[in-house]
Amino acid sequence: MNCSISGEIPEEPVVSRNSGLLFEKRLIERHILDYGKCPVTGEPLSIDDIVPIKTGKIVKPRQAASIPGMLGMFQNEWDVLVLSNFALEQQLHTARQELSHALYQHDAACRVIARLKKERDEARSLLALAERQMPLSSTSFSSNAAAVNVNGKRVNEDEELGPDGKKIRPGISDAVISELTECNAALSQQRKRRQIPATLVPVEALENYTQISSHPLHKTSKPGIMSLDIHHEKDVIATGGLDTNAVLFGRSSGEILSTLSGHSKKVTSVKFVGRDDLFLTGSADKTVRVWQQSDDGNYNCRHILKDHTAEVQAVTVHATNDFFVTASLDNTWCFYELASGLCLTQVAEDSETEGYTSAAFHPDGLILGTGTSEALVKIWDVKSQKNVAKFDGHVGAVTAISFSENGYFLATAAHDGVKLWDLRKLKNFRTFAPYDSDTPTNSVDFDHSGSYLAIAGSDIRVYQVASVKSEWNCIKTLPDLSGTGKATCLKFGPDAKYLAVGSMDRNLRIFGVPGEDGAMET
Repeated sequence: MNCSISGEIPEEPVVSRNSGLLFEKRLIERHILDYGKCPVTGEPLSIDDIVPIKTGKIVKPRQAASIPGMLGMFQNEWDVLVLSNFALEQQLHTARQELSHALYQHDAACRVIARLKKERDEARSLLALAERQMPLSSTSFSSNAAAVNVNGKRVNEDEELGPDGKKIRPGISDAVISELTECNAALSQQRKRRQIPATLVPVEALENYTQISSHPLHKTSKPGIMSLDIHHEKDVIATGGLDTNAVLFGRSSGEILSTLSGHSKKVTSVKFVGRDDLFLTGSADKTVRVWQQSDDGNYNCRHILKDHTAEVQAVTVHATNDFFVTASLDNTWCFYELASGLCLTQVAEDSETEGYTSAAFHPDGLILGTGTSEALVKIWDVKSQKNVAKFDGHVGAVTAISFSENGYFLATAAHDGVKLWDLRKLKNFRTFAPYDSDTPTNSVDFDHSGSYLAIAGSDIRVYQVASVKSEWNCIKTLPDLSGTGKATCLKFGPDAKYLAVGSMDRNLRIFGVPGEDGAMET
């Protein structure tokens, strides 16, 4: 038999009384002196517990006088090496068992954590849904004590229907008109002294624009970004998706700040309000939602507005940040008081059958522009709610409207391209048709200074704004990197330092000059 430590036939065999294992006497004695336990079983073991075994005498060959000392030294070193190796093997075995157990525990903990997170998210969603469906008190967000919210919708207790079955609206009061007029006068006066900011990105830098980041914000099951808006002061970008969600994204941090759920169909329009952390969403589910940010950074739905009978296609906020307008395929646009969520007036043209597909306030706030599904652009006097001008000439639905900050130019996008209108003479002075007849132009946007114009279709093009008679040069063409061939919406960032673009995939793309303005590359 072999030694349980060295694996060799022992010269002086001994056996353990406790375990019955066979050892080399010198090896087991040294191990007992070092550890005081059996090297195999780990039980306590003393010198008295080992019993010598009588065997035939092993005759060693005679050796030269100098060799035995060397062999003895080698033997001693070998014994130490064997004992050390055996101890290391025991420790390795124990470590492997402990590691296996720890990995199993970690895997089980990860599964438990994932399940708890899922349950937490489901509970939060149910709680948020319940809060949105609960009636809000009249003092929490409304200054009109005669109104209540039922299932999130603003309803007047004394609301009446007219002879035609339509709701009777209170109308835009003289006080509201006075507020709109004062805002218009102040903004018009500022515009006369308006200068191009020195921080505006120059043409040379804009010519170097390229994609600097891409962020997957919406669900893969229903990809597509239908609308976007930018809060310039906070550097936050909002997107409305085909997946029924609105997402608020911090461009500087590169993180999703909040995902707003509640609509049952695609979110067609998103708009920031310049006060009280308010945010608006319009949807194909025929509703408009007013959201307000809470102290924990999440957004709560304060109002669900159900005044339209067809898809809401556009939401636009007045310069006072006290009122907003919604436009719908039901051929009406509604003028709302933001604080109460009350529809002051709902404007319809009985002679017209086309629905509204886009809308935007003029920078001064007394003019509203709307685009229709029948290729018409209509200009409205907000105070009287009268249609004061109509622009025709487009082909297909008017998908987007943008007023220049100079107050004179209006850009409209439709299936046939982009048309520029001079509001002073009420006529079209330039047309861009950058795409083929099968490719619509989906979005158009002036930057805040009125120096650049961007359009989106199968690609993204940026033009330098000029006068009515001068040529508007295309200074940059950016490819649609989504692979869908359809850029759906775009907005300039502050001072045109970047361009945010949404497409029919789930990614928000940021175009700008690489390495500038703290842009995050992903």
